[in-house]
Amino acid sequence: MSKNNVVKLAVRDTIIDPLTELLRSGAEQLIYQVVEAELLELLAEHVERRTEDGKVGVVRNGHLPARKLQTGLGPVTVKIPKVRAKTGEPVTFRSALVPPYVRKTKSLEAALPWLYLKRISSGEMGEALKVLVVPDATGLSAGRVSRLKQVWAEEYRSGCEERLDKGHWVYVWADGVYSGQRAEQTKLCALVVIGVNERGEKHFLAIEDGVRESTQSWREVLLKLKSRGLTPPKLAIGDGAMGFWAALEEVYPETRQQRCWMHKTMNVLNCLPRSAQPKAKQARHNIWQSETQADAEKAFDLFIKTYEPKYPKAAICLHKDREELMAFYQFPAQHWQSIRTSNPIESTFGTIRHRTKRSKGCLSRDGMLHMMFKLGRCAEKKWRRLRGFDYLAKVITGIKFKEGVEVAGVDQVAA
Repeated sequence: MSKNNVVKLAVRDTIIDPLTELLRSGAEQLIYQVVEAELLELLAEHVERRTEDGKVGVVRNGHLPARKLQTGLGPVTVKIPKVRAKTGEPVTFRSALVPPYVRKTKSLEAALPWLYLKRISSGEMGEALKVLVVPDATGLSAGRVSRLKQVWAEEYRSGCEERLDKGHWVYVWADGVYSGQRAEQTKLCALVVIGVNERGEKHFLAIEDGVRESTQSWREVLLKLKSRGLTPPKLAIGDGAMGFWAALEEVYPETRQQRCWMHKTMNVLNCLPRSAQPKAKQARHNIWQSETQADAEKAFDLFIKTYEPKYPKAAICLHKDREELMAFYQFPAQHWQSIRTSNPIESTFGTIRHRTKRSKGCLSRDGMLHMMFKLGRCAEKKWRRLRGFDYLAKVITGIKFKEGVEVAGVDQVAA
């Protein structure tokens, strides 16, 4: 009865991986060798310094206390040597590889905001990193994420002041994005503007807090963009929100307007019974997917004649923006896919909405806006250049296009 067949697992919370341990020990040796090489370089710079009796004036003086450096392989122990000057000015050794007070690698530091932005809440950050790195990971608490939020706030403020007069902004997409933030009485409405420059590169120009999508809110956004150096774009793309278009006519009256076909399709379908929507949707596609504007006009007239007698609201909804819906035909055909909808904003903020739902009501209004900005900048890095970007120079110089083809022999208008 004194015998016990229960096996005690003393290291059940650790992962025994010989390969990881080998890589970790190899990393420590490499760090030691590099730091030693840096030290020898420093000593060589002061080799001519000598004491009165001819001895070396700058010598080793032990090591600083060992410290743990958190890496993707887990904690790595580093020991930084010290030096002492026996004569003249004091000398201090500082390693470029392992600067003072650094306790995490940059890749691990970057993992903190990445995990948070990818739906890991600040309270779960420590546990998530312990799984990804090692169980004894330290210094990766929720407080670190809180400090990172302050950095994001500074990045947001500086981003809102960046100058825009270093290039030409040809097209802009604008939309109001409502978040899942519910700490206030009303949800946050972020007024978003994305622009494409003469090189075909897309960038966020503005992510501002607004009072719904009112004319005054959009006016403030556009005036701020103008003060930052935004020249009049050739075309602005957006949904049917009247606030933006009214403000655009005041601030940039020379900019042409293009209504988003995706938003217009949803608005028209909402005026139809469910049974009639599939055919109506296909009829709408036949308009904006036509190869020429003449074919699009015919398909447009056919839709009005087909649905106006029985569904007049649907016909009126489509007809009232006829000119603005056809504006994209006056630009290069290579750009049609991008400029006839506000998809650059919708597709980007689709993933952002998922993250803001994860945060629920725990963020402040400013915190939610800063998160949107940071997520948007992360998405911006993956954007491709505009298809047919080499035609943008022609659009800037004012060359006219008819049904997507350059019109030869016409006078160029002012850029």
